[in-house]
Amino acid sequence: MAVLPEIPVDSALARLFRQPRARDRTIWFSLPGGSKLFGQGDPSDQLYFVRTGRLGAFRREEGQEPNFLGIIRPGEPAGEMALIAGIPHSADVYALRDSEIFAVPKDAFFEACDAEPAVMIELAKLMILRSRQTARRGPVGEPSVFGFVPVGRPGPMRPIVERLEREIAALGYAVTTVGAEAAQAPTEWFSEVERVHDFVLYVAERDETNWAPFVPRQVDRLFRVGRGDRPAESEGPAAGAATLQDQGLVDLILMQPADAVRPHGSEAWLDATGAARIFHIRRGAAPEFQRMARVLTGQAVGLVLSGGGARAYAHVGAIKALRERNVPIDFVGGSSMGAIVGAGVAMGWGEAEMDARLHEAFVDTSPLDDIALPLLAMTHGVKVSDRLAQHFGETQIADLWLPFFCLSSNLTTGAYQLHRRSLLRQALRASIALPGVMPPATDGQNVLVDGAVMKNFPADIMRSSHLGPIVGVDVTTSRSITAKDVARPSSVWRWIRSGQWRLGPPIVSLLMRTATVSTGRDLAAAREATDVLIQPDVSKIEIRDWGAYDEAVEAGYRATLTALDKHTRPIPELRRRSSLREQAAGGAAATPFMASAHAAAE
Repeated sequence: MAVLPEIPVDSALARLFRQPRARDRTIWFSLPGGSKLFGQGDPSDQLYFVRTGRLGAFRREEGQEPNFLGIIRPGEPAGEMALIAGIPHSADVYALRDSEIFAVPKDAFFEACDAEPAVMIELAKLMILRSRQTARRGPVGEPSVFGFVPVGRPGPMRPIVERLEREIAALGYAVTTVGAEAAQAPTEWFSEVERVHDFVLYVAERDETNWAPFVPRQVDRLFRVGRGDRPAESEGPAAGAATLQDQGLVDLILMQPADAVRPHGSEAWLDATGAARIFHIRRGAAPEFQRMARVLTGQAVGLVLSGGGARAYAHVGAIKALRERNVPIDFVGGSSMGAIVGAGVAMGWGEAEMDARLHEAFVDTSPLDDIALPLLAMTHGVKVSDRLAQHFGETQIADLWLPFFCLSSNLTTGAYQLHRRSLLRQALRASIALPGVMPPATDGQNVLVDGAVMKNFPADIMRSSHLGPIVGVDVTTSRSITAKDVARPSSVWRWIRSGQWRLGPPIVSLLMRTATVSTGRDLAAAREATDVLIQPDVSKIEIRDWGAYDEAVEAGYRATLTALDKHTRPIPELRRRSSLREQAAGGAAATPFMASAHAAAE
């Protein structure tokens, strides 16, 4: 039998493979990039150990996109938790690049453990690390090796990637860019480069036809780079990226002209590439390269805004405070009125423009005074639709400067509907369609109503696809309506003459609050997903008082400053991973389980 090569770590698990009981029955094999090691539901009859390369763990839930669990690096095991528990694997594990794997049968593993008790101690440490990582609500073993390949004709790729390299280095990390000069390097060379750098960026030019298909087989996540000022070019999936594409790990960067006012035509690019996410970078725009550096290093800040009727004006004050404190906003999501304000941020509206547009659309005159014969709702909803069209026009979600999502509630399927694409104003119209107050929106045969009905504070949705810190602003915690708010007017004619009818009848408050009541379990999950939770005191603001703008904005501003003052570290660094240099300076033990995905991949 061939002699097994050494494993590039010294740990109890590594020593396990040097014992005759395990070594004599261990299989050593190559796993090409993109190949599956084991699948969800497969029997757990072997322990796997990564010698070189990298594995990625993914879990699929019926009807949902694959959930990326994390990375398994050299010196780390895969499949041990299911093996010990005697249950099938609960995740798919693929080779993200060409890898070398050791596999030892289950019975040989347990026999060797009897002779090396330290193995079980090390596995116990692994389980503790897994629990801590799960509590942080993020993937274990965050991506650190990225690939960049052209789609269409974006021009030279190397200058773009080297600019990203400089921005990542400015964040305190060891980073390098690798191009076609490494095409003939052995597998061990790539593993060594990745071992001594915090981040590795692989780049291919359009004419490097042999190297370009190799790049997707070496990376944790792939970025295709195109020109946003040109029509989309349909080239199909990137060569060599089938596994990454299937797992939702291929993103799109569109380079925009330096003077671009707003992207356009991005939906066609998404259709052409099948990308999971889209990012826009204006050439030469330092803030946008810095944003991408935060995305790559897990320091991008996600902002989540809850629904809450007029109380959601508090989000405007929160955004003002975040900008004053230089907290970047890199991803945005929200429900109901939170979606409206969040869409303004993603559009690139500054403070003055946000203030002016919200006044024109909601504050100066009520958006809900087109009272209707209540066959479907108390209002026609025409004024709201017209105002959304006026302020958001024909903008597609993919054409926003920032990645954005909003939610509506699909009454046809009984689940929330996630809007990441399509016409922005239509998604917003669905997200604020309060049942009974506004007519529902439709999408084919699907009936869509306010996102707050099923998920009013979607921080957990942001967390499911976002590695960086999340700032959440929740305006639903204050004491809501009381008996006074829903009391019948003493005189209908006096109620009409006073102008109070423009707010809608008291039943509107009842319906709005009913739509924004979340279960304690949902709220707990959403709030647990946030790193900075902001809860403005808007209890004195009536949920349908569209004129209470200044009070709500001030409440959001004050609450945000108070929340930020509790943090001594910059917000982008709240989930910052330590660099190799910092680990060495701090004397951190380089255990093979630090930030690994194998436990989650069981």
